[in-house]
Amino acid sequence: MDDDGFERLVIEELDRLPDDMVAGLDNVVFVVEARSENPDEELFGLYDGWSLTERDRYGMGELPDRIIVYREAHLNVCEDEAALRDEVHTTLVHEIAHFYGIDDDRLHELGWA
Repeated sequence: MDDDGFERLVIEELDRLPDDMVAGLDNVVFVVEARSENPDEELFGLYDGWSLTERDRYGMGELPDRIIVYREAHLNVCEDEAALRDEVHTTLVHEIAHFYGIDDDRLHELGWA
C-alpha cells in the first residue's frame, strides 16, 4: 500500500470511531509517519502531548498534541487490508486512550494493547 492509501485508511478508521470517543479530543492532530525516530522500537503509534489528567499544566498557545500512526510498523505485520484496518483501529483507540489519561497497564487489562 502506498503512502496516500495508508493515510486514507487511517482517516477512514478515524471516521469509524464512536463520536463520544473523539468528541472530547481538544487541540489534537493526527499524523502519519513512516517509522518511529527510535529504530530500536517497533511502535505502531505514539501519543505526544499532555493527557487530560495533566492538563492543569497546559497553557494558552500550546502546540497541538499529536497522535502519530507509524505506517511501516503496521505494514510489516499485517498480511491483508482487513488485518491492517483492525490494527490501525486498535492503534487509534490505544493512543486516544492516552489522551484521556489511560495508561498502558490499564489498556492491557482492557485488551487494547
